Amino acid sequence: MLKSEKFFGKRDAHAAGGSAQPLADSPAPATPAIVSGPRVVPASIASSALGSSTHGNQGTPAGEMRSKLTVGPNIKLKGLEITDCDTLLVEGRVEATIDSRVIQIAERGAFIGNAEFEFAEIWGEFSGDLTVRQKLVVYATGRVNGKVRYGKLVIEEGGELTGDVQRSGAQAVNHPKGLTVAVDNG
Repeated sequence: MLKSEKFFGKRDAHAAGGSAQPLADSPAPATPAIVSGPRVVPASIASSALGSSTHGNQGTPAGEMRSKLTVGPNIKLKGLEITDCDTLLVEGRVEATIDSRVIQIAERGAFIGNAEFEFAEIWGEFSGDLTVRQKLVVYATGRVNGKVRYGKLVIEEGGELTGDVQRSGAQAVNHPKGLTVAVDNG
């Protein structure tokens, strides 16, 4: 008769002529381990946690996982400061202050407040002070209103951008006919 110990790396105590001893090639007994240091995340989970941002992991040191906050449909966040967030995906409504790397506002999403980003992709609505250090993209369904500063700007046909809008590094110059024109001095 086979004993279950044989399957789990233990010798039959009676067959070995003594006490049961683990086999030399058997794994150590399963005991809870205390893990210290950085958390290890499987690559499949880490890559899905980064989302589908078109910016990927450019400039990210190996092993560093970026943080992403998704505000889902019908969710409303109001009166807060969002910190330590790499990517903000807004599908609901957010009233906040944030300084981060990327914002993506979905078609039914809305952001109201003060925000600074490296990249911004707007399909929905943004209202407030927006500084985009690198590239601002306003898609056909996007509406941006307020004080807007940008490095590069792309507006798809149908997209709207209104308010005090200037390219970063540009200063406003009053035109004699009452128009304000942004002039780049760099």
